[in-house]
Amino acid sequence: MDTAARIRELEALIERHNDLYYNAQPEISDAEFDELRDELAALYPESPVLRGIGADSADGFPKVRHLMPMGSQDKATSPEEFLKWAAKVRHPEYLVQFKLDGASLELQYAAGALLRAVTRGDGEVGDEITPNARRMAGVLGRLPEPFTGAVRGEVVMTREVHARKYSDKANCRNAANGLMKRKDGVGSEDLRVICYDALRVLAASAVGGAAVDEGFFPDEKSKLAWLERMGFETVPLRVCADPGEVVDWRAHVMDARPGLPYDIDGLVVKGNEIDPADMARARPEKQIAFKFSPEEAVSTVRRVEWSESGANFTPIGILDPVRLAGTVVQRANLCNTDMIRSLSLRIGSRVVITKRGEIIPKIESLVENPPDAGEIPVPSSCPSCGSALVDEGTRLYCPNPECPKKSLHRLEKWLSVLDVRDFGSVILGKLHAAGRVRALADLYTLRAEELSSFDRMGDVLARKILRNLAARNEVSLAQFVAGLDIEGVGELVAEKAVAAGFDTLDKLRAARPEVLAAIDGFGDILANTLAGGLRALAPEIDALVAAGAVRIRPPAAAGPLAGKSFCFTGELATLKRSQAEARVKARGGSVKSSVTKDLSYLVTNDPESGSDKNRKARAFGVPVIGEEEFLALVEEPT
Repeated sequence: MDTAARIRELEALIERHNDLYYNAQPEISDAEFDELRDELAALYPESPVLRGIGADSADGFPKVRHLMPMGSQDKATSPEEFLKWAAKVRHPEYLVQFKLDGASLELQYAAGALLRAVTRGDGEVGDEITPNARRMAGVLGRLPEPFTGAVRGEVVMTREVHARKYSDKANCRNAANGLMKRKDGVGSEDLRVICYDALRVLAASAVGGAAVDEGFFPDEKSKLAWLERMGFETVPLRVCADPGEVVDWRAHVMDARPGLPYDIDGLVVKGNEIDPADMARARPEKQIAFKFSPEEAVSTVRRVEWSESGANFTPIGILDPVRLAGTVVQRANLCNTDMIRSLSLRIGSRVVITKRGEIIPKIESLVENPPDAGEIPVPSSCPSCGSALVDEGTRLYCPNPECPKKSLHRLEKWLSVLDVRDFGSVILGKLHAAGRVRALADLYTLRAEELSSFDRMGDVLARKILRNLAARNEVSLAQFVAGLDIEGVGELVAEKAVAAGFDTLDKLRAARPEVLAAIDGFGDILANTLAGGLRALAPEIDALVAAGAVRIRPPAAAGPLAGKSFCFTGELATLKRSQAEARVKARGGSVKSSVTKDLSYLVTNDPESGSDKNRKARAFGVPVIGEEEFLALVEEPT
């Protein structure tokens, strides 16, 4: 599907789901609807559909024009998006209120008496449902002052009422939307209106065209104080001094959210200044809906496990189970000891966790530390060799170069990079523990009868393992280096060095750190790590080369895909991703792990999907191709 066709499809989907939201039963979640809008915004920011807010179009109710603008709001679904908005508006202070998950309603008053209650409609004209509104809690028939103008609120149903009387409805919002527009008004008494905005006009007619009294409410705080003084139920207000305080408060609200009497789906954030011109926009720029993402949740740290990988120890938080982005999560990455200290994390901490493309969710921020929260124990010695661990903050590791755990991890890494099948970690661990295989070259001295003596091995499997090992007898220089398990040096890093001209093992081993540091994407730390690792592993490398069982493929001439880069997402049908990447590299192309502006192709099993990578590629103008097109690009010349 080309871009123009996808834009038309997205516009039709958004309009359809808008109609279902306001006039029937929604078929998709708010998050799924937001994904459609985000994709359309990336492809066609000027689409008129993005400026619309949806409309309730129930028949049988009189149509009435609003007194005050009833547009929608732009949104931020992550702290990063919110902070970007805050940096643009730079409010002196930030007024924060709950974003109620209900239906907007305008209450129109003349000389203090309620005239009409009008739904949001299309933002300018809505349905008059005054008889129903008079039965709702929170709707005042007469004010203590002769006010002429409009009060805006949200029609909500409490969770208690929903559970007791309307559990057949999917949620409180759906139930409230249906009841507020019943012709007979039955059920309106089960609804309540919570108010958060007001506008005074200078005309007594309370009909469109009235002049706004801009001096009646000097600022937003005065407006909220007036609503409370009149007797309206209002949304709680929190005043934050800076954007960081808003982010912290959002974490606290997420934690308290399950205990609220009604549903909320985020926060509304704005400044204290009233800007009528901005409020007249369909989507005001000086306020934002800071929504809760389905990829965020609040839980409690119960204990910490330290995952061992080679020399490194990584903390993993074990949490109370919580549903996050459609799955139940009980583990979250704590990254390192610096993160534990900077967030003041303890056993018992209430924390915000996120799952944005991560395999293991990550702890983002601290909500609070209860009085009984305890210190997180940090390992001090290596269980394999007894050496004192080194805590650099960003890394906790065993410094002993002779640590048995390091050599075992190197063996595992070598077999993984070369994609040697059937050589499992159990049999490798036994060979390592027995002292039979400690160096990489030792792998190539194994005999079938040695392997077949292990439990559940047998001669057939033993010979198959050795055949698989022997079959990987030629590797690229990048694979060879990556298999050495030098800290932070994977295949992509090694490929950058090869592309920079260090395309033989001798050239790479002879390169000085200051020369390697000039490679794009390297820098001093990585250059020193690579050079130091190659020096430290010189005996291992020499023995491996001398064994002759593995040959490093000589530098290839420029292939047909030279200068082209590929990124893969999803599983392919006819070959594994590693095989697809190998074909690209064999033909002179390169492989990237993420979508960037200079990417040549994104390869996916579903080019029409709305995945994050697909949307990003379309926004950058990067071709999104399927497996068939990819195979045509990399097929052998006839």
